[in-house]
Amino acid sequence: MNPKAQSDGPDVALAIAERFAALAPVTAVTLAGSRTADTTDASSDYDLYVYTTMEIVPEVRRELALAFADRLEIDNRFWEPGDEWQDSTTGLHVDIMYRSPEWIEAQLTRVLEQHEASVGYSTCFWYNVRVSRILFDREGWFRNLQARVDVFYPEGLRRAIVAKNWPILRDTHSSYVYQLRSAVARNDRVSINHRIAALLASYFDILCAVNRLPHPGEKRLVQYVQRYCAKLPEEMSVQLDAVLTAAGGDGGAVLASVHALLDGLEALLRREDLV
Repeated sequence: MNPKAQSDGPDVALAIAERFAALAPVTAVTLAGSRTADTTDASSDYDLYVYTTMEIVPEVRRELALAFADRLEIDNRFWEPGDEWQDSTTGLHVDIMYRSPEWIEAQLTRVLEQHEASVGYSTCFWYNVRVSRILFDREGWFRNLQARVDVFYPEGLRRAIVAKNWPILRDTHSSYVYQLRSAVARNDRVSINHRIAALLASYFDILCAVNRLPHPGEKRLVQYVQRYCAKLPEEMSVQLDAVLTAAGGDGGAVLASVHALLDGLEALLRREDLV
């Protein structure tokens, strides 16, 4: 194994990284996801990121995966290019995602230097790189990348995320509340749930920005903000429960519960002089 690999990485992840390290195009292999978060447990998946200067053909990846499992999914392209399998020894799920160094550097530049926000999940790549555990780093590129992004949350980015996500919650004709009103009127429960999911994505994007925290992704968000965010709307947990309960019902309470949730967020934003 490359001496630059961290010796405290999980055995399964290290074994996989060692196989990738033998491939010349591979620049780095890292472990992220719940395995590097406080929420990990014995059943957590292995989320590995392989940074490579050129595409590794599926046939080579299949041969590599067969060393660990016999039921494989190779070259999934639903989101980031990746492979998945269930480890034969531990029974745990392994998810491999492939990225180029240039691509991730561009994502980080867009957020940290250009302060470009998204509609939800604005800073997830920043979070991912910051919490990644290095398993292999051929020339120290990933370690340098982590040092580059170990910076204080830019105020320009904080304000850009609020400016991008707050109006679409309820202040415009294309807002989620506007769309929810129509969905409730036609009792379209699929549309109601779809719009609430999008609304919550922007809601948590704003909360993370207010607290100057990179966004961890879609899992365990309530626990994350409760644990790490010093500034939260009053009664947030109660309001969230009310929204989710209403979404699973007949829709009659949806708008009232959503407005209560957003009233709390607006009060926080006004205290922070962000709206």
